Amino acid sequence: MRVALIHYWLNGMRGGERVLEAFGDLFPEADIFTHVVDRSRLSNKLNRHEIKTTFISKMPFARSQYQKYLPFMPRALEELDLSAYDLVISSESGPAKGVIPRPDAFHMCYTHSPMRYIWDLYPQYHASAGRLAKIAFPGIAHRLRTWDVASAARVDQFLANSSFVAKRIEKYYRRSSEVVFPPVATEDFHIADEDERGDYFLAAGEFVRYKRFDLAVEAFNKLGLKLKVIGDGEERKALERMAGDNIEFLGRVPFSELKQHFARCKGLIFPGEEDFGMIPVEVMASGRPVIAYARGGALDTVVDGFTGLHFHEQTAEALAEAVNRFSEKDFDPQRIKAHAEMFGREPFKERVRQVLGQNGINLAPAATLPPRMAANS
Repeated sequence: MRVALIHYWLNGMRGGERVLEAFGDLFPEADIFTHVVDRSRLSNKLNRHEIKTTFISKMPFARSQYQKYLPFMPRALEELDLSAYDLVISSESGPAKGVIPRPDAFHMCYTHSPMRYIWDLYPQYHASAGRLAKIAFPGIAHRLRTWDVASAARVDQFLANSSFVAKRIEKYYRRSSEVVFPPVATEDFHIADEDERGDYFLAAGEFVRYKRFDLAVEAFNKLGLKLKVIGDGEERKALERMAGDNIEFLGRVPFSELKQHFARCKGLIFPGEEDFGMIPVEVMASGRPVIAYARGGALDTVVDGFTGLHFHEQTAEALAEAVNRFSEKDFDPQRIKAHAEMFGREPFKERVRQVLGQNGINLAPAATLPPRMAANS
């Protein structure tokens, strides 16, 4: 069986690329197709595969300006010759699923998210666009939406990375999907001894508007508690101007240091609405609880009162109230870590095997997966 893996673009190692790695583990002989690639920024695992690009890669400055070629990506995907492949797996967040497999091939789409910049987050992207983009993007987005819905009919089986994404697949494409949580390298994280733990909370990620780090800064300004913030991005200067002396910005840190903070913090502050959110799982794999906004992927990963706390309004006041409630709780690091391990690499691979088996493609006997833990476990 010849397998093709389709990914939107390959210019770094983020969550989507880790999912692609796991598919590569299942199909080590698979060929990868993508719009643009920078092999110097990929893992050894991905670089072992044959990687083929669309004509987008031949456009000027494509490696750095690939998103400007978004209007051409549907045609680029449709021009790929996949006639030699029996199984096609597309990895969708940017345009990827619109390929045309041969009639008897099976096409499974792993959906990190329908393209948010043309669907639910379109108003925010349009509002923050430059003058020329504001003029051009409405027409481009309209045509992309039409193509995006039409190309969904080419998919035989949708996988969603969370219940939140499954609902959006149903809303925009009118298609059902199987929820298969993305693979998190839970084995890379450890529980710190009690005497090693610090007296600070942690926030981490890319500083972009929708992640709402401003709420964390505002809440901790009022609380006066210690907060360390790891990451960088377009919002950093504004956040630093807001922050009081009790809030420390560490910038980007090496992975070894990041793991230490995950294990030693009192808890993670997660105020944004994410499709899934790997950082909360990584922190829980370190035995630490998470205070999360009760929307998006956090509803799948953070069990209220057991592995952390939810707050239900996306405001600084609601977050501050949750932090105050946090001090009244006694969280068990071992049970938190055990919960996080359900989102590991092996459970991901077994779920993919199960779904393929349900569609008549048998890779190997599927292991029995552990049941999801509940708050009253």
